[in-house]
Amino acid sequence: MSLDWLSAPCVQPDAAMAEAARAHQLQLTKPPGSLGQLEVLAIQLASLQRTPKPSVDRVWISVFAGDHGVADEGVSAFPQVVTGEMVRNFASGGAAISVLARALEANLEVVNLGTVNDPGEIPGVRRAIIAPSTANFCLAPAMTPAQFEAALTVGAESVQAAKAAGAQLFIGGEMGIANTTAAAAVASALLDEPPSCLAGAGTGLNAEGIRHKVSVLERALALHAGADTALERLRCLGGFEIAALAGAYVAAAQAGLPVLVDGFITTTAAMVAVAFQPDVRPWLLFAHRSKEHGHARVLQALAAEPVIDLGLRLGEASGAAAAVPLLRLACALHNGMATFEQAGVSNA
Repeated sequence: MSLDWLSAPCVQPDAAMAEAARAHQLQLTKPPGSLGQLEVLAIQLASLQRTPKPSVDRVWISVFAGDHGVADEGVSAFPQVVTGEMVRNFASGGAAISVLARALEANLEVVNLGTVNDPGEIPGVRRAIIAPSTANFCLAPAMTPAQFEAALTVGAESVQAAKAAGAQLFIGGEMGIANTTAAAAVASALLDEPPSCLAGAGTGLNAEGIRHKVSVLERALALHAGADTALERLRCLGGFEIAALAGAYVAAAQAGLPVLVDGFITTTAAMVAVAFQPDVRPWLLFAHRSKEHGHARVLQALAAEPVIDLGLRLGEASGAAAAVPLLRLACALHNGMATFEQAGVSNA
């Protein structure tokens, strides 16, 4: 197994198409800029999709699930068995993202990378088992090099499937008890900021629980202080699902497939992808500002302006799915509004 594919060049957005879309927006029957971010999104999508009529009718959602050894440190309000149970819930249609995917008529892929409570073979779940869990990163690197390579590659495989299915937009989601702890560790290491700036309530910790979480993160960051690249920090401090997301984002940019990034954990994965491959950044649109404590800081680091802010913190790609209708409306407005000339309206 090799990670050479990670260094392959990304597709470059179509600058001429962006300029044409921007000029088109100026001719529509509205004051310039009056539709705000809806105009920006339409222009971005036109450039990324290389078309004057962008569309996000065909959406692919991959939810990556994996357990974390750091759960042994008592950093979550929920027991670790929940990860495997939620994999089953995703597949049976009862989870929030399952409902949202149906409402959007999106393709929902569930990928099991390894859970301590293995639900076994389930229709609709892709088994890509790496191990029952990552290692406790307070004691050792979260992933071996082989496990890390496998997780990144699983993400790329999901993008390949999305592209083959004709998807116009890729959304990555995650599930894994203790994964806000892993994301906070990775973000803290990448930003060189104390974990108190990044760690939040996760599944519902109280103030004392958050303080304990910070102390766990401090131990882990001290242990892995020698990790000196974005990928090595992700390997030592991340999770299978976070690595899969990072791999998916790089692969999407290489394949020319726009990405809508979800919340704190997925944005942290995006930060790793961009740190490794800066040309990934133009392919990332950001869905929402999570209520999870560290998300605003990670968004700031990526100069990202999210579409919505609804106080969400569920994960699963739920925030990204909730933002899709606004992207669809942005495209509908761009493609369907009359120009001043067509409508016979004076353009002062």
